[in-house]
Amino acid sequence: MVDIVKRTTLMVRDAERAAHWYEDVFGMSRWMDTPFTLSGTQLAAGKKGDKTRLVIMKAEHDEIGMLGLLQWVDPPRADVPAELPTEIPFGTPIFVVASQDTAGAVERARASGSRIHSEPTEWSVTGADGRVKDMLGASFWDLDGYFFEVNQVVRIND
Repeated sequence: MVDIVKRTTLMVRDAERAAHWYEDVFGMSRWMDTPFTLSGTQLAAGKKGDKTRLVIMKAEHDEIGMLGLLQWVDPPRADVPAELPTEIPFGTPIFVVASQDTAGAVERARASGSRIHSEPTEWSVTGADGRVKDMLGASFWDLDGYFFEVNQVVRIND
């Protein structure tokens, strides 16, 4: 048996605002939305008794690729940076999204307040199967500073 990564959880400033962003930009839906109190044992963040809210967003699949949006409600986190990043520091994830509408995702992200790093650009890559794929790619940050590379397959060359 091989384990799977079914969800990545992101710490966010405002779970409701973040959930709207993922709904608007990527068309994700809410799979779960619940408050809970930290036990102080499993999560290496916060402390026992902290009140949080977890919103889990899903895309096309019910078991993999989901995103958790975790907000500290009481007390709020004191270490939230005042400014969002302009580059990706070491140790920060880069999320890669397979899109059917890269240009539309960029426009929706821009309209939602995201910082756009790269406008839609055409490029090619040789896939694991040896075939060249023509792509349309772009990149931007979400409202909490997480970086997304969004790619659309335009054509697969035989």
